[in-house]
Amino acid sequence: MSAVLDLPRRALTVDEYHRMGEAGVFAPDERVELIEGELIPMAPIGGGHIQAVNRLTRILVVAAGDAAVVSVQNALALPPRSEPQPDLVLLRPETLARPAVPTAADALLAIEVSDTRLAFDRDVKGALYARHGVPEYWLVDLTRKALRVHRQPGPDGYREMFERGIGERIAPVLLPSLHLDLDLLFG
Repeated sequence: MSAVLDLPRRALTVDEYHRMGEAGVFAPDERVELIEGELIPMAPIGGGHIQAVNRLTRILVVAAGDAAVVSVQNALALPPRSEPQPDLVLLRPETLARPAVPTAADALLAIEVSDTRLAFDRDVKGALYARHGVPEYWLVDLTRKALRVHRQPGPDGYREMFERGIGERIAPVLLPSLHLDLDLLFG
């Protein structure tokens, strides 16, 4: 079996991925994302994950007002070979004016909520967001009730990383007036 793993692979592009979706290659309820040219099945969504995404959505929609668009579990195009579906992305308001999949240039903050795939969200998706210049990435660790904040993206990852938890507040660097009380998230 290891010989199969050593075979060269052909990576898909974002455009090919879109054409596959338009052609009906994926089942209507199939959850996959394109990561570095490969189709990656998304983990099933459990109750704790749903609750955290819903809480974050409610908090961020109210707090962001007209300063950002809160995009929930939608695609973020990172051409040429990736289109992840972060749990939430705060987008620049002008993205509403065009019918295109948002890109890293549109993103103010990407958020992943994680309980079962923490290493993947931290190491693979975090590095992907950094390489593409997503200015800030928050990883909600449901198991530890902690928020891992990643800032200052670069080709080798985020240069600034720190953690916040219950009893603390945080604001995205590009939306300093938007404060998230972590007690509301993890409460």
